[in-house]
Amino acid sequence: MPRLSAAQVFYGSATVVLSALAMLLLSRTDSGAGVAVIGAAALVLGILVAVTAPRPGRARALRTAGASGTARAPHRVEAVRTAARAHRAGDHSLHR
Repeated sequence: MPRLSAAQVFYGSATVVLSALAMLLLSRTDSGAGVAVIGAAALVLGILVAVTAPRPGRARALRTAGASGTARAPHRVEAVRTAARAHRAGDHSLHR
């Protein structure tokens, strides 16, 4: 498994702290079991956020690949159209 980036660790940690604080304030629990359940839920949520957050290098690579793919697409479409026209012109000239 690849290591998490610093941004992913930050997002996960911030999620744990803020979600635990929000859940504790909203639930107004006083029992130790309630605090433990909220802490476990916040931890699971933080891990989920850290793992699913995009990696900075990968996002940049995907943007570059996407941009180069869309830049080449009109040329490919034009080449297919030109080949289709040449094929149709050849078919018509053979039938004369």
